[in-house]
Amino acid sequence: MQRKLMGIIPPMTTPFDANGEIDEAAYRAQVRFFLGKGVHGICVGGSTGEGHTLTRDEFKMLMTAAAEETDGQVPLVAGIIANSTREAILRARDVEHLPIDALQITPVHYLFKPDEEATYNHFKTLTEAVKQPVIIYNVIPWNYLSPAQLIRIMREIPGVIGVKQSQGDMKLMADLLLDVPEGKLVFSAVDALLYPSFALGSPGTIAANPAAVPGVCVALWDAVQRGDHAAAMEIHTRMLRFWNTIVGDNLPACVKYALGLQGCPVGLPRAPMPPASAKQKAAIEPALRHLLELEPSGIRAAAE
Repeated sequence: MQRKLMGIIPPMTTPFDANGEIDEAAYRAQVRFFLGKGVHGICVGGSTGEGHTLTRDEFKMLMTAAAEETDGQVPLVAGIIANSTREAILRARDVEHLPIDALQITPVHYLFKPDEEATYNHFKTLTEAVKQPVIIYNVIPWNYLSPAQLIRIMREIPGVIGVKQSQGDMKLMADLLLDVPEGKLVFSAVDALLYPSFALGSPGTIAANPAAVPGVCVALWDAVQRGDHAAAMEIHTRMLRFWNTIVGDNLPACVKYALGLQGCPVGLPRAPMPPASAKQKAAIEPALRHLLELEPSGIRAAAE
């Protein structure tokens, strides 16, 4: 039975060694680190996890390890980044035996953009061919789905249970939340604006900030849920300054660096992505320290 998806669902990073191979022991330790921070779910294979670089076998191994480590404690989301309907279906079927609560699937993202009807049929065919419900990962800049298009898909395709809305346009997020069909979900991946996303009614987030600072993001979520907007605003302000230090073309590498500073095993990015530069590290460290001051001590203790 599908469990409720809500709150802070970090997209795991994938630890690679110097040869570009996955460090499974570090990966499993990372899952345990996130659970210790009180997250409400785990996502595997997303952009922050460098999912676009993973083979089908690697993806299956990571999903299996995550399912074993979470052991039903929190919902599990499988991130699929694929350039064809067939490939997305194959990856979903590779892990359909695991206790996965949803698939997070991008529109196709190579050079040739399908029209709206082809995109509609892509998700219709997908959902009819797989067992797990689908969340559309609306992140591809040159194949970005409009609120009207997403609402039509959510309304007409039962297997699509929601959307993960990325990019920085809060108006698009607000429009989605305004007209989202009953029972469907609009997760925020607008990292700079998680606080207003939650305040507007987003049921949660699957994004890079939760992967970099999961404990603080849980504190932000809890503050909004209890109506403590002064606390939420303070977290937002510090988190925005932190976000501005990690955002960039090597974002997963910067997320890994921030996690490493917190004692979480992270490994290296997979080539050709470069590690965080000396300049990036110098900016990340003070912003992270300032932000982590707002992480509840109980969460810190649980992760140590």
